[in-house]
Amino acid sequence: MGLPHISRSGSLYRSLRRVRSVVIIAGKRLSAVHTTSYVHPTAKVERDLVADAYVFVGHHCEIGAQVRIGRYTMLAPHVTVVGDDHIFGVPGTPLQFTGRPTQTETVIEEDVWLGHGALVMRGVRIGRGAIVAARAVVTRDIPPYTVVAGVPARHVRHRFASPDDVRLHDAMLASPTLPPTFVDPVRFLQSGPCAMAPLASLTPKGGGYDQSGSALVKGPWRP
Repeated sequence: MGLPHISRSGSLYRSLRRVRSVVIIAGKRLSAVHTTSYVHPTAKVERDLVADAYVFVGHHCEIGAQVRIGRYTMLAPHVTVVGDDHIFGVPGTPLQFTGRPTQTETVIEEDVWLGHGALVMRGVRIGRGAIVAARAVVTRDIPPYTVVAGVPARHVRHRFASPDDVRLHDAMLASPTLPPTFVDPVRFLQSGPCAMAPLASLTPKGGGYDQSGSALVKGPWRP
């Protein structure tokens, strides 16, 4: 007999998640990370990381020094913040011996989504509400609510359809932190009529996607 299912929308899950986060944050000595945020145990994170409420850092992320992350931002697995490591324009001196330039802060603002394996070069600013596609390489600042992809990352589209949508979202981000509404991950069926069905056909009404791109569900299937 397996363990009972705990709904992610319930208070018990939120309490357990908070305890887990506090333990991980304390173990990594991340004194400037909000206790509602989650940093996966496998993530390699410098101790000076500053992260506001409900930041999610996925497994095997690597975050260098002087990084600041705003509320609600999600880093999918294997996201990396690196770069600005060596001065390379000194003739007659090996790279290992040239030293490092002055380090600058990397800022990832509120409600940003960094896709799987995205790489962010140190010192850039990613504006609020932006989305960075999987495997993209961010080499320059990204304006708010911009969707970027590619190497180097380039503008693909705007996140919202109209200025009114942007104003509505800005008002939400300017308000106090919202209570969380986590959703349960989809568990694909191993047999039966829905087995091996395409993802699009299994995506539930009212659902969405988690930090790694997996479908989420708030209720029963709607094939």
